[in-house]
Amino acid sequence: MSTVPLNEIGQEFVRNKIGLVGIGILATLFIISAMAALTIPLETLKTWNNPESWLEFPKTALPAWINLFLSEKIPEHKILTNSEDSLQSTEELTIFSQQFSVVYEFDDFPNDFIYEFTAKYSGSPLLQISVIRPDGMTVELLSRSLPYLESAVHHERVFSTDNAVKKNLILQSEKFGFLLNDISAEQIVFSESSVQKVLNGKYVFLIRLVGTSSENEIVESSLILGGKVFGFVGTDELRRDLSVGLLWGTPLALFIGIAVAIGSVVMGLLYGVYAGFIGKKTDETMMRFNDVIYALPALPFLIILAVTISNSIFVMIGFLMIFGWVGVAKVSRSMALQIKTRQYVEASKIMGQRSSKIILKHILPQLLPYAFASVAISVPAAITTEAGLSFLGLGDPSFPTWGQILHDASTHGAAARGLWWWVIPPGLMIAVTGLAFVFIGNALDTIVNPRLKR
Repeated sequence: MSTVPLNEIGQEFVRNKIGLVGIGILATLFIISAMAALTIPLETLKTWNNPESWLEFPKTALPAWINLFLSEKIPEHKILTNSEDSLQSTEELTIFSQQFSVVYEFDDFPNDFIYEFTAKYSGSPLLQISVIRPDGMTVELLSRSLPYLESAVHHERVFSTDNAVKKNLILQSEKFGFLLNDISAEQIVFSESSVQKVLNGKYVFLIRLVGTSSENEIVESSLILGGKVFGFVGTDELRRDLSVGLLWGTPLALFIGIAVAIGSVVMGLLYGVYAGFIGKKTDETMMRFNDVIYALPALPFLIILAVTISNSIFVMIGFLMIFGWVGVAKVSRSMALQIKTRQYVEASKIMGQRSSKIILKHILPQLLPYAFASVAISVPAAITTEAGLSFLGLGDPSFPTWGQILHDASTHGAAARGLWWWVIPPGLMIAVTGLAFVFIGNALDTIVNPRLKR
């Protein structure tokens, strides 16, 4: 291993195509990390394992882009939050109205539709829900009174599977021209003359809150049109948006990999250089301890430590550092043994400089090229080890790491059920991230290692 000046390393690295590819992939990963930090609230991490936070999303939905490759379009899951609101008041009544518009252009019926709202009212106002179909037909879905309250807030979800909705539709059978008993509400509302065919076009859902108080209003609401495709990566069995997990998994993976790699290399570098420079019994004792740590099986010990002490992601980083420095220490020791025989090091000793100053000023700077290459090469091992522990169920469940996503997929039998979008994306992200650092590490190793250079 040679001691190449840092400026020469930069010049040679620019001419290395594999290294530049690695830098390009790494830059993309950092951009994704920045996007995750800026666009996804930090509270999402706290609610990742909370099913209540994902009720609006569909279960095991395919990615939305799958429709680009299909002749028959699969219904897309839509969450409508922008409504046209209006308020009409008379001497006796107050009518608060909402209107949701959606263009439906798919070849199958939606799974369901859900109206979720938070209303502030007093008394017991009347809630009316209807829909205007593309053919101009108006269908009444619901008409019932809300629970009696004295100037309070009421939250509720109205499902298309409610018996009241189905009963209202059956009472309007003459509008459709076919029997409605054994047909779901969404099939009735979205069907053409025959229940076998979907009526595409613009649907307008009308909501009215009719009461006697002028304070009656719908504070917050959304209309959910259930579908089978959603988002860029789809959803899992717990209805979680997998794109959120993949995006947040990127900075987490980079943090784990880089923190473990830098910590391990710094520990190993200082340990090996000190042992090699001091020599004699100190060197012998320190390297025997190094051999003991090196001989320990890392994965079983990591499993035992995660089970008995803690599976926190920060504790895991510390464990990975403990087992990652031994290889670097061996190489840095051998390099220190060569450097300490050079004339400028001998001259520093004769001048009475302290050992710590000689190590920091004359030896460690010579090992920086090797340290950079070691950091780059060590990152993939840290990322894959964390992913392996998380896949075994020993990771930190509060963080959506790629390994944790794969663990959840394995728990719910995603591979056997053909839920490929739950398995392939996190696996690809692990592979691509590791490949980026392997490219960078190999390029640096080629530059600083004279044998590889030749």
